Amino acid sequence: MKRTGLLNSELSYIISKLGHLDTLTVCDAGLPVPEGVQRIDLAVSEGVPSFIDVVEAVLTELELESVELAEEFKDVSLEKHDELIELLEQESKERGKDIPVDYVRHVNFKLNTKKSVAIVRSGEFTPYANITFKAGVVF
Repeated sequence: MKRTGLLNSELSYIISKLGHLDTLTVCDAGLPVPEGVQRIDLAVSEGVPSFIDVVEAVLTELELESVELAEEFKDVSLEKHDELIELLEQESKERGKDIPVDYVRHVNFKLNTKKSVAIVRSGEFTPYANITFKAGVVF
């Protein structure tokens, strides 16, 4: 059994397979998962696990190039958006490099998830609490 980091074997495996610029999406309980994209469903009940909890777990193992968010996230769910941005800024400082945040309309965000290697569903009930990670390289 793993002692630290991601304990979910499916999620840990997907992250280990990501190459430079591959994408992984973490979403709320309502985001549709396009046909053909692997779904990793972690949702247990409302809020369990939370979107932020899943994002934090992914960040322990994923090298980042950038992230993508829906523009509507900052307008509709400002508190959760700001919590995420604060987490990304803290992560940026710890890694010693910027983590660019790109915003697109939600309709385009959903279309872009078709390119994700996998979509990880949380138990989050906050509208637009979704993020797509673009994998970086460690060298």
